[in-house]
Amino acid sequence: MTDKIIRDRRILKKIITDLQSKKKKIVFTNGCFDLIHVGHVRYLRDAKRLGDTLVIGLNSDSSVSSIKPGRPVTPEHERAEVLASLEMVDYVILFREETPYELIKEIRPDVLVKGADWNINDIVGKDIVKEVRTIPFIEGISTTRIIQKIQALS
Repeated sequence: MTDKIIRDRRILKKIITDLQSKKKKIVFTNGCFDLIHVGHVRYLRDAKRLGDTLVIGLNSDSSVSSIKPGRPVTPEHERAEVLASLEMVDYVILFREETPYELIKEIRPDVLVKGADWNINDIVGKDIVKEVRTIPFIEGISTTRIIQKIQALS
C-alpha cells in the first residue's frame, strides 16, 4: 500500500513515462481529501474508469490550510495512506503549492479530472493535458457538511 505513495516527482514522472510508452492512459485528479466519504469513493471510482492508471495529487497540510482555514482535520501522511489503500488508486503524491499546476506540467497525465462543481475553464492544468473531464458532484455529501454535523453534536 505505501508503495503507492510517491514522494519524489522524478520517480512518478518515470513511472508515468514508462506506462505511457506501453500505451497506458494516465488519469490525474487532485484535492484535499480531508475526511474520506462516499462522495470521494464514487468520484475516484469514476475517475479510474477514464483510463488505466489513477494518480492523485494530494494537497499537503500547508496547501490545504492556505485554501481552507482551520483545515485539514487529518494530517497529510494519514490522508495519503487512506487514499493509497483504495483499490482504484494507483499513486498518491503530495504537492505543497496552492494548485497542482507545476505537478501536472511535470508529470503530463493524459486526462485531468475534477468534480462537476468545477467549471472546465477554471480547472488548473487544462492547458497541459489532452483531455479534461468532470464527474458529477454528489449533492449534500461533503467534508464540510460532515464537520458541521459533528460540531452540531457537541
